[in-house]
Amino acid sequence: MKYSTKLIAATALSLSLSATATASAGTVAGTEITAPSDNTNLTTNRPPVEKRLFVSDAIEKKIKEVKKLLRGNPYLAWMFENCFPNTLDTTVHWDGADDTFVYTGDIHAMWLRDSGAQVWPYIPFANKDPKLKKMLRGVVLRQWKCINIDPYANAFNKEPLPNGDWMTDLTDMKPELHERKYEIDSLCYPIRLAYRYWQETGDASIFSDAWLQAIRNILRTFHEQQRKQGPGPYKFMRKTERQLDTMSNNGLGNPVKPVGLIASAFRPSDDATTFLYLVPSNFMAVSSLRKAAEILTKVNHEEALAKECTDLANEVSNALQKYAIYNHPKYGKIYAFEVDGFGNQLLMDDANVPSLLGMGYLGDVSLDDPIYQNTRRFVWSTDNPYFFRGKAGEGIGGPHIGYNYPWPMSIMMKAFTSRDDNEIKWCLEMLQRTDAGTGFMHESFNCDDASKFTRAWFAWQNTLFGELILKLVDEGKTGLLLSAKR
Repeated sequence: MKYSTKLIAATALSLSLSATATASAGTVAGTEITAPSDNTNLTTNRPPVEKRLFVSDAIEKKIKEVKKLLRGNPYLAWMFENCFPNTLDTTVHWDGADDTFVYTGDIHAMWLRDSGAQVWPYIPFANKDPKLKKMLRGVVLRQWKCINIDPYANAFNKEPLPNGDWMTDLTDMKPELHERKYEIDSLCYPIRLAYRYWQETGDASIFSDAWLQAIRNILRTFHEQQRKQGPGPYKFMRKTERQLDTMSNNGLGNPVKPVGLIASAFRPSDDATTFLYLVPSNFMAVSSLRKAAEILTKVNHEEALAKECTDLANEVSNALQKYAIYNHPKYGKIYAFEVDGFGNQLLMDDANVPSLLGMGYLGDVSLDDPIYQNTRRFVWSTDNPYFFRGKAGEGIGGPHIGYNYPWPMSIMMKAFTSRDDNEIKWCLEMLQRTDAGTGFMHESFNCDDASKFTRAWFAWQNTLFGELILKLVDEGKTGLLLSAKR
């Protein structure tokens, strides 16, 4: 997603693949990570208890339960213990009341997308741990605050930084912003998180005046980026050697034809879009707007605002069916990755979620959707230009890192969206083989040599791995987990 401050120069202009980590030299939040010599030497790679930023009794209890269940597969149990609590251990900064700021890991800033995804797997435990519930509530409230500072920003500082890394970007920067790359999904993940928190806990106090202001800002931004009245107020340019870190056409991006879809300047990877109607993110906008409409109706009794959400969701949904489907000669009807309304379509997928593969995980499309199933086959093939296969493993990557570096996130998305136990087992085995012996997930790994990887400390992928293991446990697939050896 983002670049590790340990892997880039102070200017943070580009990520060099020569600056990869190795299994024998890495740290996670100051904890030295070393590979075990064998399955009998699986010492936890979590920080010492006194250095953990947040401790949840409910989560610790669950870790013990799962480790006991997986004692027949000690390496997988060890990885779960390291990964699942990584967000809590290393990235959560809670004030003890109403504010929670969540680092993405090795970058000390809060991405709306990452933070929403990082704490997502902990929500089912909120009612079992009052402290955890308050911390999660604080994440939601901080996200509303961030959106109300600037709905076009993707990442925020804990406190204003007048001399922040990206204050020289040619856009409307503010000291509160870490970065101002406009991405549709940055406005969707907070709704997704808040909706599930509300469903699980019944706590509607998060839907206050700040929420109403945030949803109005989201709607205004989405309407502006439908570009019916011109390109809108957002521009972005950066002095960089990296093509996808800036936008063409004086910061406006490539032209789009107004057809009802919402433009996204950047992808979830923080890479600039080619055709600005990013299809997976538009699908996520539809599902998020429908969730927002339900909240506004049942909690706030704001019928007019709810109707605005529903109307926009319907418009985008209809436009997706008209413009986002491509009749592939090999796979049949599939969803394109990006379109522009003029008829141009980009056929690929990126590892970051929302992705075409990840739409089934997010619930933005049904797993039974035949177009999604065709798309799923396409993206996990060499017909997807960003699918990489090598001696160490395979998966979907993206231009953010470049050739031959698949992301474990894509392997997890394949497992999350599979109904084939053999396929899930294959994914689990590959995730264990490509951790480079660290017991953690990474941003990406070299498909021929998994000891070459990027980002030793990437909390989202770690917690996502824990979420996958818990899903399989909850589905009664302990036998599958035990059989999925490294």
